[in-house]
Amino acid sequence: MRALGRHVLAELYGCSFEVLNDIKKIEEIMVKAALEAGAEIREVCFHKFSPQGVSGVVVISESHLAIHTWPELGYAAVDVFTCGERVNPWDACRYLTEHFGAEEVKATEIARGIMEEPQRSMAANR
Repeated sequence: MRALGRHVLAELYGCSFEVLNDIKKIEEIMVKAALEAGAEIREVCFHKFSPQGVSGVVVISESHLAIHTWPELGYAAVDVFTCGERVNPWDACRYLTEHFGAEEVKATEIARGIMEEPQRSMAANR
């Protein structure tokens, strides 16, 4: 595979209810995490759920950062996808872990890209 991007999927546990339920705080932390990683921000969109929880995305020139929170569980699911060599998704993940006060983090990096060898499409396998 020729990697075009790096996609970190992070599970953050033991986070503060107050932070995970505060849309303004989450937006601020997510934007700062993108900047900390050296990304260029394009768009920001967040939504507050009732009775609790926040979902949002920070669109960056290099791809995106996304989050969905379960404040009642102290849990946040985070994606940090970056393309190119300039932005390191782990820098953003470290920032998020620290500022959400996560007690535990499980994260996996997936290389995103195109196959070097021609592959049959799923439609061709029907």
